[in-house]
Amino acid sequence: MIEVRDLSKRYGDLVAVHQVSFTAVKGEILGFLGPNGAGKTTTMRIITGFLPATSGTVRVDGFDIFEQSYDVRKRIGYLPENPPLYNDMTVSSYLDFVGRIKGIPRADLEVARDRVVETCGLAKVTRRVLGHLSKGFRQRVGLAQALIHNPPVLVLDEPTIGLDPRQIIDIRTLIRELAGERTVILSTHILPEVAQLCQKVVIINEGRIAVEDLIVNLTRDLSLEEVFLRYISGNGATATEESQP
Repeated sequence: MIEVRDLSKRYGDLVAVHQVSFTAVKGEILGFLGPNGAGKTTTMRIITGFLPATSGTVRVDGFDIFEQSYDVRKRIGYLPENPPLYNDMTVSSYLDFVGRIKGIPRADLEVARDRVVETCGLAKVTRRVLGHLSKGFRQRVGLAQALIHNPPVLVLDEPTIGLDPRQIIDIRTLIRELAGERTVILSTHILPEVAQLCQKVVIINEGRIAVEDLIVNLTRDLSLEEVFLRYISGNGATATEESQP
């Protein structure tokens, strides 16, 4: 469903991402981990078409993000760390606005809006102004805007950051329910979140992929925290080295 190959991004002499490669299959929740400044957000912005790459390729459902950007954008829902909300709009008017931007026909817009309102638990706040909502409900609206065009791929950047424990449980449950038919890339600093939700883990460090593997393989003898510390400290073999006989 998602195939990233030799992806690099340079800013002058600064290499933010260097030859990053990984895959995510249909229905999988992939945990994308790394320390601050490792290249996670840059990689996700490239995958979602918000940022051009210096070199490399990204294919989503068989479409190339650089040559077939419109087709890829139709298939991806993106929730950045700070949801792109307009505080003076109501929930309903905002979702209608996003739906129109994403090309949903006017005749189908109400059905699409009602679907994400139900899915994301927003029925009680549809007439509320976004600027008056709690952090938890703002995250739910952010998820709703990512889902309104019913994409097969979701890219979520720190979806539970700043939430209270009850809100975190709610958002995690919602993410788990959204998977299955969808492929989800989840970037988070919360390792227990990855352990609970993800089937596969990719760890990036200093712009390079340190490891890519199923979480059950990585945590066979170590905790996820120990695995993470091992690979970001440079004590673990790189993904390329591990794949060699």
